[in-house]
Amino acid sequence: MKSKNFLFPLAVLLLLAVSSCKNEPAPTTEVNAPTVAGGTPQIQDISNKITAEPTNASLYATRGALWYENENFDEGIADLEKAIQLDSTKPEYYHILADIYMDYYKSRQGLQVMEKAGLRFPDRTPTLLKLAEYQLIVKQHVQALATLQRIQTREPLNPEMFFMFGNVFSDMGKTDQAITAYQSAVENDPKLVDAWIKLADLLANKDLPKAAKYYDNAIRADSTSVEALHAKAYYLSNKKNDLKGAVALYKKINSINPQYSEGYYNLGLLYLDMDSVAQAYKSFDLTVKFAPEFAEGYFHRGLAAEMKGDKTQAKSDFENVLRINPSFEGAKAGLQRVK
Repeated sequence: MKSKNFLFPLAVLLLLAVSSCKNEPAPTTEVNAPTVAGGTPQIQDISNKITAEPTNASLYATRGALWYENENFDEGIADLEKAIQLDSTKPEYYHILADIYMDYYKSRQGLQVMEKAGLRFPDRTPTLLKLAEYQLIVKQHVQALATLQRIQTREPLNPEMFFMFGNVFSDMGKTDQAITAYQSAVENDPKLVDAWIKLADLLANKDLPKAAKYYDNAIRADSTSVEALHAKAYYLSNKKNDLKGAVALYKKINSINPQYSEGYYNLGLLYLDMDSVAQAYKSFDLTVKFAPEFAEGYFHRGLAAEMKGDKTQAKSDFENVLRINPSFEGAKAGLQRVK
């Protein structure tokens, strides 16, 4: 999920599972549970515990979270549903079950789970925020606003609520209302980086000079935020034509996260715009090193190789593009040129 998420951390689920058993006497005989098909050793360990304690809801929830982490969605759904059946008082079980459904491209079922959670825990702010998030995902704007108003009645200054209001208004095309909501969010929590970025983006789209200040506020709130630095770099390169300033920010991004392929890719594009072909090639080379199935990375490395006169490398890169995406017209044309 790329939107702001209110997941119950997997580590906490694991802690719940451990703590639920810590006062139990150690078994005198070893439990030999059947091997779980496709399971990791950690999953197998939890399965052994489930065999010993078949009514322990937290164990099913923990194993379900592990299945989810390994993209075994059906198994994860089954375990979380079992956990809720055994103990329906834990909102985090509903949250992770909804996330599994969403990542399994079953948004209707995911929303239904969160709707049940909203009824089961009507005064729990994280659950209502997540419900509003899911209503926004499926474009139920009116319902999302109503859910957020339920929070506002009890917590009129909640910054996460204002942030979600901004997201809903923005998705509805109500830019001015979105700006107001994001401003309220950062007024109540100046460390809310995502809200600063969203606010700055909307102002940048209006070509308002205050956008730069708000990007800086996002970076000030968290100087190591890749998202904040990336947003400011994009603004500098696309709105201000400050390519050198953007290059400096992308370099900073890649010093913070040396495996961030998108940073190298955007840096390479800037170098091409600056006619620094050799540096562009190095950046695209790092892009595909960390994103080996990214067709655009190979394509632009191929272009840079072609511009350097290295037709052998360019041919190899264009062929890699077509291996990943056979309909990539630019790579087809590039391959014909270097042949």
